[in-house]
Amino acid sequence: MPSITLAIACLLIVTLGYASVCAVSPFGNCRRCSGVGFATKTDRQGRIKRGKRCRRCKGYGKRIRVGRHLYNLCARTHREGTR
Repeated sequence: MPSITLAIACLLIVTLGYASVCAVSPFGNCRRCSGVGFATKTDRQGRIKRGKRCRRCKGYGKRIRVGRHLYNLCARTHREGTR
């Protein structure tokens, strides 16, 4: 029985931690371009040069977190339902 309460407490701590991260910083780095906004290439001499713009983040280098996206959907539904 104590292991179940410990598991619930750990899950609650993780959930509240993620919710606080989404509230403080709703945007994270793009996973595809690592927050750079474009792909990196190397030329024939091996020097790094700028590639094409990232299609996933459209060159911004940021993405909205899943938790913040869900919060925005719920808030929009609530706002439109109470008009």
